[in-house]
Amino acid sequence: MLAFYRARKAKQNTVDPSLYIQRGIDFASEFLPLRDNSLPAGNADNPLKRYFDSCSSGRTIWKWEHYFDVYHRHLSKFRGRDVRVMEIGVLGGGSLEMWHTYFGSQCTVYGVDIDPACRQYEGERTKILIGDQQDRAFWHSIKSSVAPLDIIIDDGGHEAEQQIVTLEEMLPHTRSGAVYICEDVHQSNQMFLPYVSGIVSQLSEFTFIPNTTETVSAVNKLQRYISGIHTYPFITVIERRDVELRQLIAPKRGSVGKASLDTV
Repeated sequence: MLAFYRARKAKQNTVDPSLYIQRGIDFASEFLPLRDNSLPAGNADNPLKRYFDSCSSGRTIWKWEHYFDVYHRHLSKFRGRDVRVMEIGVLGGGSLEMWHTYFGSQCTVYGVDIDPACRQYEGERTKILIGDQQDRAFWHSIKSSVAPLDIIIDDGGHEAEQQIVTLEEMLPHTRSGAVYICEDVHQSNQMFLPYVSGIVSQLSEFTFIPNTTETVSAVNKLQRYISGIHTYPFITVIERRDVELRQLIAPKRGSVGKASLDTV
């Protein structure tokens, strides 16, 4: 079995990844699935979208509409809990109120912005932090004064280096089960997604451990703490595990038939 995996890994190392990247681009550009009109419409019961639609006055909120399904899918588990939220990019302050309404009275929200005028949005459970998200020294000072977070939403400057520095500094400063969201990744020359692809490659890393009865892979640091990375139009979501993963294992069950190694 060990020889099989070594041979497969050697074969993979001879492949030019750029050919497969282009192949994926070609497939996506011509993608045309069967139509299924039976699927339910999005936002049917989404309290975040309802809140957004009700804001005809007051503080400004500016979000892509399809984000609300993403938010609700990944963040609903925090509702009604003692949750710490950080949003980078305060703008008109409206989304700070939205998070309080969505998560409930135990929620604490940290708004981060480079504009000192955003301090006007500070309140009893809303703290405004002023600084440059591309400045690692700023994040070091934040981590020394702000407890580990449950949710981070990067809606700041939208430039790749800003997003990368923020992720590198703040993703480790989260609690178990945390969700990290990076928004507005949509420019044609945006390098955040290639950066995330590098992270994904580590999430998918396979290191075979010889075992007579089961297929086992060693767990690297990322796999131990990160459960998944999700990419949607313009938005990337990274989820931390609730419990550290100690091994990746593919046990075989049953006694009839022969399982192929290609399936594990």
